[in-house]
Amino acid sequence: MIQATQLRRGNTILLNGELYQVVDYQHITPGNWRGMVQTKLRKLSTGSIIDHRFRSEDRVDRAILDEREMEYLYKDGTDYYFMDTENYEQTHLNEDVLGDATSYLVPNSKIKVEFYEGKPLGIELPATIDLKVVQTDPGMPSATVSNVLKPATLETGLVVGVPHFIQEGEVIRVDTTEGKYVERVRS
Repeated sequence: MIQATQLRRGNTILLNGELYQVVDYQHITPGNWRGMVQTKLRKLSTGSIIDHRFRSEDRVDRAILDEREMEYLYKDGTDYYFMDTENYEQTHLNEDVLGDATSYLVPNSKIKVEFYEGKPLGIELPATIDLKVVQTDPGMPSATVSNVLKPATLETGLVVGVPHFIQEGEVIRVDTTEGKYVERVRS
């Protein structure tokens, strides 16, 4: 059990016998009233999002998840398939469950998959991931301002803003929390 004020984005909690993931939270202290925590929660069984308000003194059941390192294999329709690197068992997750994380999945990459009571719930992405640029406009040699960005389409279909010196075929590092360019990867 944790206090409602300790909730953070990405936490998985038990509420009314159902599993929810904290999508967003905000601590509110209106005037002379008692503080509260306003949250947006994603119901893991259906993917629907609800708003829920906790009092500051409320205690919340935090779900304990098992994490296993798995290798992302392939996409088939709307399902993404993963293989356990220890026992070679395969499992799949629907793109509705994975959400924006699908933009960072490259075949043969190692990903942590979260399980609750033996059932896969979702994945935990690394802080950054290296992706290849498949399409971008040619850079301008005279563009020396470092904060001017151009759009680049990556191998997963994700579009990010990159500096003008980045060319097609190069590998860049992308921040998975914000979906932003971090640096060029030298091989």
